Amino acid sequence: MTSEASELLEILWGRASTAPVSASQLRVLFILEHSEGINLRTLADALGSTPPSTSRLCDRLQAVGFVERRPSAISRRELRLFLSRRGRSFLSELRVRRERALESVLAQMPAAQRTALLQGLEAFCAAAATQIHEADELDVRTA
Repeated sequence: MTSEASELLEILWGRASTAPVSASQLRVLFILEHSEGINLRTLADALGSTPPSTSRLCDRLQAVGFVERRPSAISRRELRLFLSRRGRSFLSELRVRRERALESVLAQMPAAQRTALLQGLEAFCAAAATQIHEADELDVRTA
C-alpha cells in the first residue's frame, strides 16, 4: 500500500510541473532552502554525488536565476551557495501547485478519513524528521 501511495503521489507531483528544473535540480533547491550558504562539497555529499556533477547542476540553476554563488567570508577560494529570490519564489509556487493537486484528491475523501490521514501524516512527519536528524548527527560525528 505504501508503494502504491508513493507512486500516486509522484503522479500528482508530476502534474504540478517542476519545469524548468529536473528532479535532481529540485533536490538542490530543497537542500539549499534548508542549508543556505553551504559549499559545493557539502552539497555534493548531501546529494550523494561528485563535486563536478553537482557543480554542473548548480551552473544550470544559476543560469535560470535560481541559485547564487557568493565568495566565502572564510576562504577566498571557496564559494557558498544560496537560493536567489527567484529560486525561493519558484519553490513557493511549486508548493502551491502541489497543494492544489492534493486538495483536489482530499476533497473526494470522507471527512473522517481526511482527519485520520492528517493525523497519520503528522506522525509520519515527526518520525521522518527524527530519523533524518539522527542520520545527520551520525554523519557529523563520523566525518
